[in-house]
Amino acid sequence: MNLQARLVAVVLGRSESFLKDDLEASRLLLRKQIGGVRILVIGAAGSIGGSFVRELVAYEPGLLHLVDISENNLAEVVRDLRSSGGALPDDFATFALDYGAAEMRGLLQENHYDYVLNFSALKHVRSERDPFTLMRLLEVNVLSNARLIQWLKETHVPKKIFAVSSDKAVRSGNLMGGSKAFMERVFLAHADEIPFGSARFANVAFSDGSLLHGFKQRLEKRQPITAPDDVRRYFISHQEAGQLCLLGCFAGRNREITYSDFRPDRDMLTFSEIAKVFLRESGYEPYECASVAEALEMAGKLNDSSTKWPCYFSSADTSGEKPFEEFVDPGEETDDDRFGAMGVITKPIDHGAEITLAAVKELDELRDSGRWTIEEISAIVKKAVPEINHVQSSRNLDQKM
Repeated sequence: MNLQARLVAVVLGRSESFLKDDLEASRLLLRKQIGGVRILVIGAAGSIGGSFVRELVAYEPGLLHLVDISENNLAEVVRDLRSSGGALPDDFATFALDYGAAEMRGLLQENHYDYVLNFSALKHVRSERDPFTLMRLLEVNVLSNARLIQWLKETHVPKKIFAVSSDKAVRSGNLMGGSKAFMERVFLAHADEIPFGSARFANVAFSDGSLLHGFKQRLEKRQPITAPDDVRRYFISHQEAGQLCLLGCFAGRNREITYSDFRPDRDMLTFSEIAKVFLRESGYEPYECASVAEALEMAGKLNDSSTKWPCYFSSADTSGEKPFEEFVDPGEETDDDRFGAMGVITKPIDHGAEITLAAVKELDELRDSGRWTIEEISAIVKKAVPEINHVQSSRNLDQKM
């Protein structure tokens, strides 16, 4: 077992997938739904998209097309699939495209897909630090999805469309989470014409760009590790993320959102707890510093014989942070008996297609105007997601180590 696999197992406290039994119980259904069908995966080169594709190919789809904006990461997904020895369909192809651009519409015109799964998203709360990256967040997470739906209606309506959501969509304290709730409602507005499914995610341990992935980078660069000590999160592995989407798409029903059925008292961890586990598994004893300055000074003295690693743990003080995760809003209806380790939201919060589509139109027009403010964007998001409780701080994540 390599270091990352060992770290994931230690952090999660399990050596096999928590979805193992649900997968086994659904195996025949999955083979029936997937075998021989035409599948498009958007965002296929990301942490979750790539993990999903690796799970999917075992069920022998008839056609598999992968889209991602990163040509380098897309190439690595192909190399990984080809090198793993698994069979790929004869009609297997990749496309380095922005899924919201006109080229995507052309691809949909040429290929009529049975299932379309979208893993493409901007997921960092830091994206709301300025009006330009914030609008890009809404373009990727909301407007491009609205465009995708329209293109599918104009070309070929699939059996189902699936898009990944987030725990941060629930009673969100930030605009990133609000964008994911907005996204859910865009798909729900069209679900009578294109059946829709989604999954709300826990943190994927050591996924690209995550704080845990950053721990690995800090070690490689001999830099101190910093983390909040008052923020508690759930974590799943890359494999479990792919499996959750597999079940959510092909074993879920229209308008349903799946989620990991975790318990706060058993499954939540703070980032500082994980940092300590990570360092000890990497061969170092964490040394808690009293300040950033002390941590940086100690890091400057690290060498090959060092046994202690500088850490600085502090309370979260940046915009949009929630102290805990939740997957279900109190106003939503769930089915907790259909699966063993996975819950299903059978009636997500939805304020109606008219409100949602009007907000999409207003956001699109604001973007086309070429001038906007954070306040203007926030006001539109709040129309589609009135329950959002955006927590604004004077600090953002780019101002912290």
